[in-house]
Amino acid sequence: MLRPGEGVRGLERAPGHWLRAGVIAWPGWDLPAGVDPAGLDWRLHWSADDSIDPEASDPLPWDNVLLRFDPAGLPAAIAAAYPHLRGRLCLRVPAAAIAQVPQAVRCEVAVSVHLPSGRLVDAGSLQLGGVIDDLLAAPDAELGPSWQLGTPTLRLWAPTARSVALLLWPEGADLHETPQRRRMLPAVDGTWAITGEPGWQGARYRFEVTVYTPHHRRVVTNAVTDPYSTSLTVNSTHSVLVDLDDPRWAPQQWRQAASPALEDPVDQVIYELHLRDFSVSDASVPAGLRGSFLAPTVDSVGMAHLSRLAEAGLTTVQLLPLFDNASVEEHPERQLRPVWDLLRGLPPDSPEQQRHVTRAGGRSAFNWGYDPWHYFAPEGSFSSTLASAEGGGRVSECRAMVGAFHAAGLRVVLDQVFNHTASAGQDTKSVLDRIVPGYYHRRDADGAVEQSTCCPNVATEHVMAQKLMVDACVHWARGYRVDGFRFDLMGHHSRANMLAVRAALDALTLEADGVDGRGITMHGEGWDFGEVAGNAQFVQATQGQLGGTGIATFSDRLRDAVRGGGVWDGDPRGQGLGTGLFTADNGWGVNGDHATQGERLAWCTDLVQLGLAGTLRGYRFGSNSRHAILRGDELEFGGGPAGYADEPGEVISYVDAHDNETLFDAITLKVHPATPMEARVRLNTVCLAFATLGQSPVMWHAGADILRSKSLDRNSYNSGDWFNHLDFTMTDNGFGAGLPPEPDNAHTWHVLAPLLADPRLKPHPEDIRRAHEQALDLLRLRASTRLFRLARADLVSTMVRFPVADSWHQLPGVVVMAIDDPSAAVEERWSSVLAVFNTTPWLVRQTLPLDGRGYRLHPVQEAGADPEVRSCEIGADWLTVPGRTVAVFVRPR
Repeated sequence: MLRPGEGVRGLERAPGHWLRAGVIAWPGWDLPAGVDPAGLDWRLHWSADDSIDPEASDPLPWDNVLLRFDPAGLPAAIAAAYPHLRGRLCLRVPAAAIAQVPQAVRCEVAVSVHLPSGRLVDAGSLQLGGVIDDLLAAPDAELGPSWQLGTPTLRLWAPTARSVALLLWPEGADLHETPQRRRMLPAVDGTWAITGEPGWQGARYRFEVTVYTPHHRRVVTNAVTDPYSTSLTVNSTHSVLVDLDDPRWAPQQWRQAASPALEDPVDQVIYELHLRDFSVSDASVPAGLRGSFLAPTVDSVGMAHLSRLAEAGLTTVQLLPLFDNASVEEHPERQLRPVWDLLRGLPPDSPEQQRHVTRAGGRSAFNWGYDPWHYFAPEGSFSSTLASAEGGGRVSECRAMVGAFHAAGLRVVLDQVFNHTASAGQDTKSVLDRIVPGYYHRRDADGAVEQSTCCPNVATEHVMAQKLMVDACVHWARGYRVDGFRFDLMGHHSRANMLAVRAALDALTLEADGVDGRGITMHGEGWDFGEVAGNAQFVQATQGQLGGTGIATFSDRLRDAVRGGGVWDGDPRGQGLGTGLFTADNGWGVNGDHATQGERLAWCTDLVQLGLAGTLRGYRFGSNSRHAILRGDELEFGGGPAGYADEPGEVISYVDAHDNETLFDAITLKVHPATPMEARVRLNTVCLAFATLGQSPVMWHAGADILRSKSLDRNSYNSGDWFNHLDFTMTDNGFGAGLPPEPDNAHTWHVLAPLLADPRLKPHPEDIRRAHEQALDLLRLRASTRLFRLARADLVSTMVRFPVADSWHQLPGVVVMAIDDPSAAVEERWSSVLAVFNTTPWLVRQTLPLDGRGYRLHPVQEAGADPEVRSCEIGADWLTVPGRTVAVFVRPR
């Protein structure tokens, strides 16, 4: 029934779904109890001009047809495609009306339900995504600007628009002047097109789209940028016509530097980096290039740092979003930045620093960039000059950055954010929704836009939203020669979405596209939450549901077990295997009593062992918590199976990322405050080792190797350069920069303030350098042998074991991993590797149920940066390892 306060005639709600030309789904639970839907009159209305009044009597001044109630319900194929709509009533559209659907979807569209007496029972608007996909999708259309012999053609998909015109400002024209207006021609697939002239290169443009918007229940005319813009003006006010094949935008190094190849995806060691962080504080970079695309193109402290990591075994730089975002002020003169000299003079636990940083608001020069505005254009704030932010300059500079990383031996992975846009509706930073209102965003049962991702969720289950994903990835691969993609909140996409991207990339060839798409990697966040959780609307791209695709997901199993606690904990001081749980209680009481800690440590140890073995669902190992031989999918984590991968390459192992506290900050929060800095440095290395010496691809957050701190900030997305400070001179790790911003941290300021004020917790430069050198040794260890990178589940299952697990040999806080290759299946130098992780504060003598004769300390560690590890010893059935140390022993053939 109609509900009070729902707006005119209830049509502001959109509870119905027009799924196919002939099928509408309607919620039957709104009908009065006892009413037979077969005895009601169902009507479909659409109105081009007048607002529909479902209570109006015939003759009606708008189009309407009678619908037929189908007692059989939704057809099986449709119910399978829309599982969240199972149980809805099925209404059939008469065949004679189907031809009018393309016209109807341009109008206000509603369903009304009446008793035979004519009394209104229910009414509401319709969500049209399904029927638009059925009749008007254009999956093969070449959208955006395309070029032929210097002449552009512009094509926009706008199937519900009444009219579309091109607004054009020739290059050099004042944007405040009246533009040239060119009518665009419609096609039957819902696209509108216009072919221009050779002189349009560099012209600025918008589309003028006249369209009905259901949210406002009226027809509007929007001047909007091209969602397929390849470049833009400053602050994205206008699209710019740029021919990406023009030699002016192809820097020499980008053309010549080859993309570094991977023998196998498990070889990846990724450094997750925000481009601005990389150089904005680097005095060795010319002032005009700091924070820009061009910073990696010059010799600098930062590039020297990355080169050292690459020489040791780092393979990849993963960059936080580089596409145009809606949050950063691109004009340098309009940006607000705090005065650093003022901030440096404030106490380390002061709230004043964060007040100065947050005062910039929407005029900040910094944001992580997870606020998509234009998916195909580089972000203008990374341009080196105001002039280069206009048009082809930002394209050229972004390509130069990719070329510089390739020349340094590093692959480039881009962070993609297709799960949401920065805004929707008629907001000025809404593009998609002002062109095809109501189509691109996922909507709830009443038609409101879902926002479980924090912003308007994109309905990538719709054909053209998936096409945007696919086209954007192909664009960045072909047009910029990037080597991989990381997908934000990938679980909000379907497995089918990801397979479509994978297929499109695989089709790219060196001969035709300048890139071998089969070598492009894909991974993402496979979290399961929100309105799509549990495959509610489609089979999701979540952990455990991507087997055989070659698409990896981040594993929170090893992360949480090593760090301790979880990312949503109210108290961040919960300990894990790598931060002293049970073996070095931090004294805060958050971890429970001794027995509770012991039980949790056993479970954390199981999770870490499984993580070292690739988080494989079928891997069998001795469980310290269950005292039995378990398969990976028999160990519990978060209410589900801990093991979820079919192959080791389907998981990304990590212990810190841009989200949540950095590794150093997590250690600061979780270990006992009296723990000396030397011990904290060693724990940093041990925690990184758990991720680095496992069988899956690895990711380090930028600065993890140099004790990077964000002053305990758990969400630094908008915390400015001050709290995101990254110092490759290894002088200042960023700790003690003040209390982190209030919105995400105030509830723990009482915990953070005493730590920030403690001068013992601020590392000295020698501590930072020591951490870096030990981290380099971890990379060298991984790179030295394929035994840490077996690449196949069957090899992991037969070669990797944990010989002391679930036995009297097991010491709390110690993990022993043996990797045996007696037949030289993958490794010619060594027949076996024995890795021992001692997270306890003391030297351990670990009994071994295997023959330790013939093992020696790995040559990397014999000549490495840590003198402590060189004191390790190994005998026939025992070994010793110092406290907070990872030691790797090898047995030569």
